[in-house]
Amino acid sequence: MTIACCSLAASLSVSSLPSSDCMRSSSTRASLLSSFQIQRLRASRYLPLTPSIRSSHSRGGSLTIVSAASRSPPNNGEDRPLVGIQAPDFEAEAVLDHEFVKVKLSNYRGKKYVVLFFYPLDFTFVCPTEITAFSDRYEEFEKLNTEVLGISTDSVFSHLAWIQIDRRSGGLGELKYPLVADLTKTITRSYNVLIPSQGIGLRGLFIIDKDGIIQHVTINNLAIGRNVDEALRTLKAVQHVQEYPDEVCPAGWKPGDKTMKSDTKQSKEYFAAL
Repeated sequence: MTIACCSLAASLSVSSLPSSDCMRSSSTRASLLSSFQIQRLRASRYLPLTPSIRSSHSRGGSLTIVSAASRSPPNNGEDRPLVGIQAPDFEAEAVLDHEFVKVKLSNYRGKKYVVLFFYPLDFTFVCPTEITAFSDRYEEFEKLNTEVLGISTDSVFSHLAWIQIDRRSGGLGELKYPLVADLTKTITRSYNVLIPSQGIGLRGLFIIDKDGIIQHVTINNLAIGRNVDEALRTLKAVQHVQEYPDEVCPAGWKPGDKTMKSDTKQSKEYFAAL
């Protein structure tokens, strides 16, 4: 499976590198970055090309990467995607309500769906837009009996410091779900989204059902933010087909739209109504 990732702008080629001027484009944000994090960002060039990521120039100057679910070696050395298998369990420290808490993924099994999303680094640029977007829509996930978990390879102290900074100053402000710390990179590696040469994760999003099975995976390169609407739409589709196992959801399906029967004859009813 491949994912086409666009560059930061249509005119920016894959080989283009962010200049130091870009790093200083916002004095407020730059002031929030430690020198170590700035070095990591510059080293990564924010568009990494590691041995497990193949680049190709195509129309629009896009970058094609191999999905983390199909990169080798996956879990246990087995060459298979993560979709459809048990989500790797973990227990780790997290920050919630300005407190350090323990989060264990298997505690949700049999109780809730989980949207688990990885992001590269605290005190960066695209990341806060995603993290706060999920927080602003948290009640919608709650209504779907779903917990949201954000995770990066930063420490809980870094998470807490970022949360305590106002959004208008480049911080996160109040969040309604836990931010998990994976300082050892164990969790990020187990979900096959780690960039080993940089010690950070790609933007992987996993929808895990109440049985602990991964039902959906998307992975974006570092410069591409995700869409909460699409995460909610896919979550609803997952829940629908689990409630009605004889139905499947066509492209762009939303609640209230027609579904299809997974049968060669009955599926014709759907196509006949187009």
